[in-house]
Amino acid sequence: MAPTVHHLRAAGVSLVLDATGDGLPRVAHWGADLGELDRTALADLVAAAEPQVASNTMDAVVPVSVLPEQSAGWLGTPGVAGHRDGADFSTRFVVSGVDAGQPGRLVVTAADDAAALGLVVEVELTPAGLVRQRATLTNTGAGAYTVEAVTLALPVGGTAAELLDLTGRHLRERSPQRAAFRAGTWTRENRRGRTGTDATLVLVAGEAGFGFRSGEVWGLHVAFSGNHRTLAERTPGGVALLAGGELLLPGEVRLATGEAYATPWVYGSHGAGLDELSGRFHRHLRERPHHPRRPRPVTMNTWEAVYFDQRLDTLAALADAAAAVGAERFVLDDGWFRGRRDDTAGLGDWHVDETVWPDGLHPLVRHVRGLGLEFGLWVEPEMINLDSGLARAHPEWILGTGGRLPPASRHQQVLDLGHPAAFAHLLDRLDALLTEYDIGFLKWDHNRDLVEAGTAVTGGAGVHRQTLAVYALMDEVRRRHPRLEIESCSSGGGRVDLGVLERADRVWASDSIDALERQQIQRWTTLLLPPELLGAHVGSPVAHTTRRTHPLDLRAGTALFGHFGIEWDLTTASAAELARLTEWVAAYKELRALLHTGTVVRADHPDPALQVHGVVAADRSRAVYALVQLATGVHAPPGRVRLPGLDPAARYRVAPLPPGDRVDGPGMTPLRWWAEGVTLPGAALAAAGLQAPMLFPERLVLVEAARLP
Repeated sequence: MAPTVHHLRAAGVSLVLDATGDGLPRVAHWGADLGELDRTALADLVAAAEPQVASNTMDAVVPVSVLPEQSAGWLGTPGVAGHRDGADFSTRFVVSGVDAGQPGRLVVTAADDAAALGLVVEVELTPAGLVRQRATLTNTGAGAYTVEAVTLALPVGGTAAELLDLTGRHLRERSPQRAAFRAGTWTRENRRGRTGTDATLVLVAGEAGFGFRSGEVWGLHVAFSGNHRTLAERTPGGVALLAGGELLLPGEVRLATGEAYATPWVYGSHGAGLDELSGRFHRHLRERPHHPRRPRPVTMNTWEAVYFDQRLDTLAALADAAAAVGAERFVLDDGWFRGRRDDTAGLGDWHVDETVWPDGLHPLVRHVRGLGLEFGLWVEPEMINLDSGLARAHPEWILGTGGRLPPASRHQQVLDLGHPAAFAHLLDRLDALLTEYDIGFLKWDHNRDLVEAGTAVTGGAGVHRQTLAVYALMDEVRRRHPRLEIESCSSGGGRVDLGVLERADRVWASDSIDALERQQIQRWTTLLLPPELLGAHVGSPVAHTTRRTHPLDLRAGTALFGHFGIEWDLTTASAAELARLTEWVAAYKELRALLHTGTVVRADHPDPALQVHGVVAADRSRAVYALVQLATGVHAPPGRVRLPGLDPAARYRVAPLPPGDRVDGPGMTPLRWWAEGVTLPGAALAAAGLQAPMLFPERLVLVEAARLP
């Protein structure tokens, strides 16, 4: 007899799914590995967790499935919301099959004959210990069925008492916020038509006071680049869960007979502390067959160096300077196409501007390639300026509703990729550029939210259709040009999610490359993404977005813990600056194999002015840590810092790591261990730590721990 309680195990995580009866499966346990459990033990585990019936509630225990249903007595957020012209508003799915044939995967087939709906729910536990779910809803009846929401849920442990998620804005993405996990529903809705600079990223529930290295935590991420919703819900009956899915605008999904709607994947991660939770996302991404494997090239981007002032001699000199310091890729940013002298015109006209480039981009590409650098190009395919040939020729290709245009943002509107002719036009232009020129990298931008995004194709809301069309466009471009790499940029960090990262090779974390801002932005973006997927550039001495002045070591040391690049007019740099930058580029090249395969660690330091983070090699043979003085500290000297993640039983030689070994601080006497190095067990470094050097505010140093035989 096939088991009715299924135990999925991977990487220290257990997911127990109760599929007894004919209802949808319920999560009996999601958390730490429970070890080997036979059928009897699994049945007893389910029985041990069953609550009593309280007064004035349902007469039987209310089961909360992965797609919760009101027909079972659930009065929280329903798993399926929809109707057939007002009827069939509540579902009662009856399971007809449970396929557990593949390890770590359960596929449940069900139907609601009264509502005339079919359902397939896929639940997986990946080798990295991530839970991921998606559902496909099919209309099997006569007449259209309107889907309003399909929300997948994961119950969390009863010790979860606190919530953490992220918010932000342009130039200040990934700002953490915490709140008590109280009774009721905490909902984050994104209606921006893209992931959003204020995106939740990962909604985390955990034990009170959880940190990077302590406290049991559960997190949820919706892998979708359009409108989406995440929520945390706690009921008076003691149920606590995380849930999420796509946020559908009115009428966006109306299923005709036989049509189906598939949700995006919804991911769940569990851990002891945020480092373990994020580490599961990192390992999962690195295990993908299409994850970038080759060393991440040092990237020179032209935006903050020249902006729209594009001239062959200027850019050739910039490429020469970039090659001299060790850059490996040169990306021509905005301003190369017809009519694009500023940001008010030209979007949509994806032809090289003959007035600026009379011989096309060929002279620049030849020069860049002759230096041994790859060539990359900026595009913003989904956007259109009204002052463009394309807008004048095809105004019906612009997203809008009610016979009016949405409010402008950055002087631009949105091209309706759900329109077959608009899609074909864009594909043709991108394909033509990539065929004519030796382009290895596209910086794919998306610089505005989608407002009143109606489509002429259906006459209704078009964000759902637009998002799937963007995915299809990226997929087809990559199919035709398999060597191409794509960066997901969206006003900086506005499109960061695991949906777009099925198509992109990195994200641009923020349009701010102010190193102080980037310390926080990158710290929290790595809650989801590993460093190699995170574009991080060395800016000019004075940050363009904040006007702060930072020393080169802080700027370069911050960029080191990502996909390293440069966005600075190097033709204006001094000889000393160029020499120092060359040292940092060489250090990145030596360290990137470690930084882009190792485990990200972050210490829970009591003084928020001092931040400690690093990467430990997968075999724990070596680690690199950054000690970052964000502001003046409460104490002087600042006390000890712990170095987490090392092998507790191994001995490590710990010393400052060049070029991040220059201490710029107010200390009256030199720090003894800094001058001589120390040898200590990993357990001592994690528990007792080392005295931190005194640093002036907005300074950074590097420390290396190397395991001894």
